[in-house]
This record gives sequence, C-alpha cells and structure tokens, in this order.
Amino acid sequence: MFAKLDEVEQRFEQVQLMLQKPDIASDKNKYRQLMKELSELDKVVSLYRKLKSIRIEFESNKEILSKETDEQMRELIKEDLRSQELEISDLEKKLNQALLPKDPNDDKNIILEIRAGAGGDEASLFAEELFKAYIHYSNQQNWAVQLVSTSDGNVGGFKEIIAQITGEQVYSKLKYESGVHRVQRIPKTETQGRVHTSTITVAVVPEQEVSELKLNMNEIRIDVTRSQGSGGQSVNTTDSAVRVTHLPTGMIVYCQKGKSQLSNKELALQILYSRLVAIEEEKRKKESSDIRLSQIGTGDRSERIRTYNFPQSRITDHRIGLTLHQLTDVIQGRIDLLIEPLTAHYQAEALKNQK
Repeated sequence: MFAKLDEVEQRFEQVQLMLQKPDIASDKNKYRQLMKELSELDKVVSLYRKLKSIRIEFESNKEILSKETDEQMRELIKEDLRSQELEISDLEKKLNQALLPKDPNDDKNIILEIRAGAGGDEASLFAEELFKAYIHYSNQQNWAVQLVSTSDGNVGGFKEIIAQITGEQVYSKLKYESGVHRVQRIPKTETQGRVHTSTITVAVVPEQEVSELKLNMNEIRIDVTRSQGSGGQSVNTTDSAVRVTHLPTGMIVYCQKGKSQLSNKELALQILYSRLVAIEEEKRKKESSDIRLSQIGTGDRSERIRTYNFPQSRITDHRIGLTLHQLTDVIQGRIDLLIEPLTAHYQAEALKNQK
C-alpha cells in the first residue's frame, strides 16, 4: 500500500507544478481537468501525510518508552501509544478505501426514474412521497433537481416521474437506490384497516456528455411539439417539447421540462442512451425474451431492495440486513441513514475482494 501511496503523493506534487505553468492556466479544459485531479489526490495525500506524521510520533514514543524508568511516565507514554495505534489503524483503513478502484461514474449527475409498480393507486402515491424524499435530500446536498417528465396517477401521485439531478458526486451517493422499493401501510381508502403492500421501481442512471453518446441517429426519430401545462394550456409560445423514438425498440422518451428545445432534446437523448446501455448490460448478464432494466426489475412484490413499513415506522434494507425505526426521518430526506451503511458495506466487500 505504501509504495502506491508514494506514487500518489508524487503525482500530487507533479500536478501542483503543472498548474503553475502559464500554458496550462490559459487552457481552460486542461486546467479544469488538473484541478479536479488535484482535488481527488489531495484527499488521499492529506490522509497519507497525517499517517506518516503519526507513525513518526509513534516510533519516537516507543523509543522514549524503552529508555524511560519512571513508572508514572511510562504509563502516560503507553496511553499515548495506544491512542496512536488506534489512529494509525483508522487512517490505514481510510487509505485502503481511498485506494479502491473508483467507479468512473461516481462524479456524474444522474437521471432519476421512479415508476409505480404493483399496488395501483397506492403505488402512485408512494412514488410521489419517495420522490419528495429525494428532493429533500438533494436540497441538503446542495444539488439541483429538474423535472424531465411526469405521468399523473389516477388519484394523485405519479405513475412515472423522471428528473435530472445535478451536483457534486450525485451518482456516488444515490447509485444504491436503484431497485424495487416495497411499501406496507393502510391506504386512505381502506375501510377495514388492512395493511396493503405496494411497490415502486427506482432507476438511477449516470449522465453522459451529449458528445459522448454513441447513438445511431438514423435509428432515431425526433418530433417537436408544443409544451403543455395543466389543463392542456400551452406553457410557452414556442414548440419546445421533444419526443424521441428509438425505432429498433419502439422506446419513446418525452421531455418538455427544459428551458429550450435544445435542452429538451439533449435530456431526452440522455435518457434514451441510459436506457439502451442498461438493456445491453442486462443482455450480458441474462438472456431473456422480455428484457427489463436489471436495476428496475418487474415491480413484483417479491422483488425488493427495501421495505417501508409505516404501521411500525420501520425501514429495512434487505441487501445488508439493516433495519431502522426512523421511517419518518427517511421520508423527510434523511436518506443518509441508509446511504452511509450501504456505502460502508460495499466498500468493505471491495476491500475483501482486493486482498
């Protein structure tokens, strides 16, 4: 590990020197790339330098202890050594995690798709509630949320809602939200007081630069229409809504929430590309006549990553066996209560596989 950390520190110093060169400062793209790299390296180097400093102090204390004869002083030194051992162990653990291969999508913005699954109207209502929870969490993270498209439920809520979330490390924090979310509660329309089970599906897909989208435009039809607001009223005076159709699959993406026809087109192509990539990844994992997004599943009640039990204010993440009685906190946006244990779990798994 230390040899690799020495290389990281050397690269950090190289980037610092490169950023001082006039030709780099005048090249905005190169300067931005190097600043981003410097920021990422700085997190590792700061930990490494702190570790080296504490290890020096630790070795110095060991030497002092070997020469010290006063028993009271020896006990004080031993206490310092125990404290330093714990700090060294903690820093080494953090550095091991920092050296794990990084998901190339971690720094990217996302397209968030939520769809009602099993359970009818109740599923649509919960789709809206969970979406609001993601909005609250995004506000806490200083992320921006932009609606792309919605399909209203019969009694409220959403049959489908798609949004773009932009900010720092959005995908890194929300990538584990993909899958089937199960809700258990008494619907408002239930007269017998029975608990119903419903599901919604969540997909979190990282954005790609439009210039990087590998789409065959000959297989795509783009139609432009007038954006519509509630009651069928036009929300602006220009034809800005965009409907993108992928001819080979019949997949349709409709977008009207952007500020212009161009932004709607880019968002629609982004969503289409993300869906097509997800389908290709699923093909590599499993052959099926009816391919669905692996992270979305069918929405069947038996498929779930998480259960929200309202009568008992209980939330369970089935992937890591985590149960919390803080359902209200999560619905109000404290999704970090789930994200942090999930991240720690998968990092620990990655460390095991690395050894």
